[in-house]
Formats: sequence, structure tokens, C-alpha cells
Amino acid sequence: MTATISRLYDTYSDAQTGVQRLEAAGVPHSDISIVANNSDSWYGGNNKVDRDGDGVDDRAEGAGTGAGIGAGLGGTAGLLAGLGLLAIPGLGPVVAAGWLAATAVGAAAGAATGGIVGALTEAGVSKEDADRYAEGVRRGGTLVTARVPDADRTRLDAVLNQSAVDLQNRSAAWQKAGWKSFDPTGKPYGADEVRKERQLYGGDFR
Repeated sequence: MTATISRLYDTYSDAQTGVQRLEAAGVPHSDISIVANNSDSWYGGNNKVDRDGDGVDDRAEGAGTGAGIGAGLGGTAGLLAGLGLLAIPGLGPVVAAGWLAATAVGAAAGAATGGIVGALTEAGVSKEDADRYAEGVRRGGTLVTARVPDADRTRLDAVLNQSAVDLQNRSAAWQKAGWKSFDPTGKPYGADEVRKERQLYGGDFR
């Protein structure tokens, strides 16, 4: 039996560290997924992007592996070598890699709940938490999700906890401001809105 564990991070670098910790703990990169907001175009432009630290532009690597979405990466390349750009309904432009992103793109056309929420709930995440995770990415965050053996869930949950957003507290703040649930037909956040959101909640870590 397997379980799905997920965490939301305010920064890509925190999420990247979480992915690397999971891989170091023995979770295959084929069982890990990352979806990061790209409204501010941090992943793009003329600057070299080398998030996995291997000296090769990640965008070139992603293009070489089918944009990295659901692609099998050989050797010890790891998940982050397969990052690619795509758009998910309600989220706008994201940088993503792994099985969840592939499922979200496939589900986007027919899932009434939206690609990312549908993919999360299909993987066993509650609808309430799936809405929260999707909204967190919409507002500028990065989501890391992994399929892990039930027996290892507690240990790997702890691996992901460091620097993760307290999802319950964060969503409570959104609700006080009028948020109800993730809307896949809603307008994605722009760069300025993401910047304001990050300034507002930048210190809310656990």
C-alpha cells in the first residue's frame, strides 16, 4: 500500500531542498512531483537556470526529456533535472516535473474540479487539502507531492515538514479575506499579486 504526502512551500528553494531530502531518503524521483508558480518568470528569460546544480541549463534538460513532465530520467539525474514549463487551469504558468504534473495536464480537459485538484484527489488527497494546495501554488507557492510506502509515511512526512507552510493557518487567513475554495476558472495571479502575497505571508513557516 502507498500513501500520498504533500507540502506547500513559500519558495522554490525550500521545495527544492524538500525534494532533495526525499531523494536522499530513498524515494525514487519517479514517485516525486513538484509544481512551482512561475508568474514572475523566475524560470525563463536569457539567464541560465541550473536549479539542480549540475552545470547544465535545466530548460535544455527539460526539453530533452519531453519537457520533463512524466519523463523517465535515467541514472541519478533526479527529479529537478526534468523541470519544464506548462500551464494548468487556474494556476497559470508553472514550472513542474513528475507524475502529479503529468496527471494534472491529462485531467485538465475533463476534470470538473480542475487539473491540479483532480490529480491530487485521484492520488488520495482530500478535496479540502487539494483545494488548499492548489490555491497555495496559485498565490506563488511551490507544491511537492510524493507517493511513499505506508510504512514510511511518518518518517517521510517529517522529512518534508522543515520550512513547509502551515497549510491550516494559511488557509484560515485566506478564508478571513473571503476565500472559499480553489477556482480552476479563476484568473491566475500576476507577478505583482504574487509578490504582495509573498510579502504578506513570508514569515509563516513551520
